[in-house]
Formats: sequence, structure tokens, C-alpha cells
Amino acid sequence: MEVKITESFSVKPEVVWGFLREFGGILRWNSKGIESVSVEGEGIGAVRTIGIPGGLELQEKLEAYDEGTRSFSYSFTGKPVIPLDDYYATMTVLDEGDSGCRVDWESTFEHPSMDGDAARELMEGIYNAGFAALKETVEG
Repeated sequence: MEVKITESFSVKPEVVWGFLREFGGILRWNSKGIESVSVEGEGIGAVRTIGIPGGLELQEKLEAYDEGTRSFSYSFTGKPVIPLDDYYATMTVLDEGDSGCRVDWESTFEHPSMDGDAARELMEGIYNAGFAALKETVEG
């Protein structure tokens, strides 16, 4: 399954990328529903552990990073918290000229233990909540 959400921002792409580019810096722009973040390793292969309410921990592995295209990709690793297999996501910041920029957040995954519509709704909800937090942070 593929999910893609796009959000426009009224600031320059460098501003948004300044927040997204640090894999372990998610708390700088998205503290809603996240209690803690730690990172083991550096660069490709680094694993961030995100503490979420209820004592759960979601682990994500940095799979790709490209400063030039302002994008990074990550996968789920460790003990599964979200019931998806082969999850692979990419966030990309794109220049939209005078109007600012947009961010594409897209993923592919399998959902063997979930209904397809429920899996899509779950991920779209997570991405939309993340975009709302990012927009509040970068646009004030």
C-alpha cells in the first residue's frame, strides 16, 4: 500500500528543512504525542527511539538522507508498535517559489493484520498530525 500526504508552508524550504534535517530533532517541531526521543548511531543506519504515551517506544531507522534534495527516508525497526510490515517512508521539502514550499510525506507498507482502509487512515492521521505540529512551529 502507498500513502502520500502533501502540505504547503508559507516559509522558505530552508526553514522547514532546518527542522526536519536532524533525524533526532523531532521534538523540536512535534512534541504532541511524543514524550522523548533518543538516537543511537549517526547518519545512515542511525536508529531513533520515540517514546509515546503509555510507555510505548517506536523505533525508526534512517535509511537515506540527501541534503541536496532536502529529503530523508526511514523504516520501522525493533519491536513493532504499529502493525505494519515493510514500512518505508520519505519526507521531502520542495521549493514552491515565492509562495514558500511544500513537504511530501509518503510511505509504502504491507498491512497483513489490518484492514487496508484502517491502515491508510492510521498513517494519514499520523502524517496530518505531524504536519499540523510542523506548520505551527515554522509559521508560528
